[in-house]
Order: sequence, then C-alpha cells, then structure tokens
Amino acid sequence: MNRNGSAGSDRHATGLRLSEHTLERGSQQLLRPGYRRSQTRIGTVHFGPGAFHRAHQAFFFDRLLEKDATRAICAVSLKTASLRDALAPQDGLYTLVELDEAPTLRVIGAIRELLVAADSPAAVGSRLCHPDTSLVTMTVTEKGYCLDGGGGLDFAHADIAHDLSHPETPRSLIGWLVRGLELRRARALAPYLVVCCDNLSDNGPTLRRAVLAFAARRDAGLAAWIEETTLFPRTMVDSITPATDQALRERVAQASGLEDAWPVQRERFAQWVVEEVDFAGQPDWESVGVTVSRDVTAYERAKLRILNGAHSTLAYVGLLAGLQTVAEAMAQPALRTFIERMMIEDIEPTLTVPQPGALAAYRQSILHRFENPAMRHQLAQIAWDGSQKLPIRILGTVADALRAGRPLARLTVAIAAWMHFVRARARDGIEIVDPLAAQLAALGRQATGNASHDLPLFFALPGVFPAALTQEPRFTRALGEAYEVITARGALAAVTAAGAAQA
Repeated sequence: MNRNGSAGSDRHATGLRLSEHTLERGSQQLLRPGYRRSQTRIGTVHFGPGAFHRAHQAFFFDRLLEKDATRAICAVSLKTASLRDALAPQDGLYTLVELDEAPTLRVIGAIRELLVAADSPAAVGSRLCHPDTSLVTMTVTEKGYCLDGGGGLDFAHADIAHDLSHPETPRSLIGWLVRGLELRRARALAPYLVVCCDNLSDNGPTLRRAVLAFAARRDAGLAAWIEETTLFPRTMVDSITPATDQALRERVAQASGLEDAWPVQRERFAQWVVEEVDFAGQPDWESVGVTVSRDVTAYERAKLRILNGAHSTLAYVGLLAGLQTVAEAMAQPALRTFIERMMIEDIEPTLTVPQPGALAAYRQSILHRFENPAMRHQLAQIAWDGSQKLPIRILGTVADALRAGRPLARLTVAIAAWMHFVRARARDGIEIVDPLAAQLAALGRQATGNASHDLPLFFALPGVFPAALTQEPRFTRALGEAYEVITARGALAAVTAAGAAQA
C-alpha cells in the first residue's frame, strides 16, 4: 500500500464493486444513505478530500442530506488523481467503518462530484462560482496553507508565486479561494462561507489573513470586497482516523459483500465545533450534532494541546521504542503515566474552558480513546509533517510554561524524540514525510547524538523554532538533557527521567 492508502489487490475479492447499481446487493449490516442521491444538489466544495474529511465532515453532510437535499459535496483534490480514480467507478460512494467493540459499516453518499484541480481548473472555477455553492470547506493539513514561520502567507512559496502570476489556474488552496471569490464578485454572487477544518491555531482568522494578503497583491478592490463580505469562522474537529490499509479493504469486502477501493475508518467519537456567524447560507449544523459556539478558541486550544500534543509525543517516543500503534504505546505503563501527567501538570494549566471540570472530563475521554483496542492508529502516520505540527501542538505550551515558571522536562521529551526520530530515519534511509523532508534528511545525516552539536542544526530549520525559545537557557538546557538521555539510554528512559525530575 502507498502512503495515501490507495487501492491494492484484494485476496478476499467478492467480484462485486461498490456502486449505485450494486449498493442494494450488499449485506444487511451495511447502513445505506437515508436519501435519494439523484435528488441532491451540490452546495459544498471541499478541498483536500483525504481520509479525515471522508470519515468526518462528509459523515455529517451525509446526515444533513436526509434533511436538506442541497448539501451534497464536490470533492476537489488540488494535485493528485488517486482518490478520483478510486471512487469514480463507485459513483463517489465509499464505506466508513466506525471502530468500537461492535463496529458499524456505513456507506457515505455525500460526495457527488470528484475533481482534480490540476487537471480540470475550469470545472473547479465553475463549481466555486455556481449559484448553489454556499460553503467551501477544507482539510489540506497545516502545510497546505503555504504559511511562513510567523503564520503569515509565504509569498516565496513556489505555489503562491505561481498563483500570483497565473491566477486563472491556481495550484494552492489560497489561490483557489481567491479565484472563486473573484469569480463570484464578477458575477454579482454572494461570497461563500469559508470553513477551515485543519489544526491551524486560530484557523479561521489565520486563513482570512492569508486570503486577504494574497488578494491584496492581485487586486485592491477584490481584497476590500472579501474583507467586507466574506466570513471565515473558527472551527475545531476531532476524531482519530487511522490510515486505510489492505486489512481494512478485506474486512469491508468480507462484511459488506462489496469491494471498496478506498474505505475509511475512524473511532466512533466525532466532534465538530463551528463558530457562530451570521450567514444565511450555512447548514443547520446543530441538527446533525455539530456544536455551534461563540467561543471555539477554547475548544480548539484544548484539542491541539491535549489530544494532538499527546498524540505527537506518543508517536515519536513510541516509534523510537519500537512500537507501532497508539494502543501499544499506551500499554506501556511508564509511557501512559507520563502522558497523563503531562496532560494534567503541563498542558491543562495553559488552558481555560467555559465549563468547570470540562478539561478533566476531556482528558479522561482522550485517554480512553487512545486505549481503544479496536483502533490500530499507526504511530508512523501521526509522525508525518512534524516540522509543521510541533510548533502548534507543543511549542506554544512550552512558551506558556516558560512564562509561568513551570518545569519543562516532560514537554521537551516530545521535541527531543522528534529530533531523534529524524536522525534515525535519515540514518536508516527511510523516507521522512514532511514539507522539510530534504532539509531534515540532510540534517539527520549530520547529527551525532550530541546535544551541543545537534540542537543548533534543528534550531536553524526555517519556521520551526521561534528565536525566543532557542535563546532561552531554561528551554535549551531542558531539551539538551532530554536529547542526551535518549542518545544514551533510549526514549523510554527519557520518559522515566522526566517523570522523576517533575515528581
């Protein structure tokens, strides 16, 4: 299987491919769409229809379609055709497996159109300026926003430079958002609601600033129109979504009686919080279990720091310890204790939430989810794109801990483990999946395991470590100590040492 989880051979082939024509021939345990797809209309364009979108947002839109036939999705991949090629023969249908003691298999029918922007720019532009389109959502991961180290739009990024020169055929998400809004303005259509569903800090306003910065370089009048008319609500999304593998395909084929080239899986838990905004064309979010709140920032910050921060820590420490999945990592008593103490003592003091006791309840739910025996969430998948994730998931917590004078021993273990992960991958010649892959591989080959030699190499990476941290002796000392312990005795020893230091 390739890194995207695309289709492979099926040793348990049924001979019957999932599609509109075969759906009714599937097994009785297969839950089917509760609406007539032929009567639905596309009202949402989604950029980046990877596994998370199809397991999460598309699931909510599938439920919305039972009440509102205008909420079908046009799924747009920016550059790659693998999803379109897998799902087009299936009429856009695919199977969602909800992992629990009693798993659920559900066919999702919300995706009515599959486009690849690089192949069909005119079709994407037409869909963005279609009168029925009222919503544009996205899950392109942190790297897909082409931001610089300060969180602003990176005008030196190759895709951004291309899109400024070739505005009618963008390559980037930002270029496409501005292109669509430009077309709507020209045709006197209202703007669409722009809903970012990625783990960016303050994601809506961050995306808004990037869009306005790009638009201002193109056309001052367009930028002013976007600033006045277009809304970018904050959101928070949460559901653990392991990558698709061959075992999942075989499981789906056996249980449903239908072959599915690209099913998806997630835990039963799925949360989506959207900021309350005044926009007439938005869905009835709350009718399908989406939380609408005036304070999304508190939800977002808690999720990024508690769940995502703990996930990244488990990934890098666990991989160095020879473990493969989140559940295996949580089965290590020292590591589980370390994660729980980090949540309670290091992360939660940096957070505030509206309801008393909410953080403790959220923490307990996360620990339970991490330990779910039905989940095989690969640590290697979580480890992708560390240079983009760590600043958001860990380094902000570190900065807050420094300001408050709290210990750093546990928090710096995660960062040191990432550095050793890079070093180990480079040493073993294993691909590093990261926007900075080339720099990281070269750095990893130079690294010696000595903190005084290696840390400055990592600190020089563009856009990862703020100067305020790298110049702070308390941080560099704690990080150096964790790094040296991993070099000498391994990642689990560093976990134990950090716990003892903060006991």
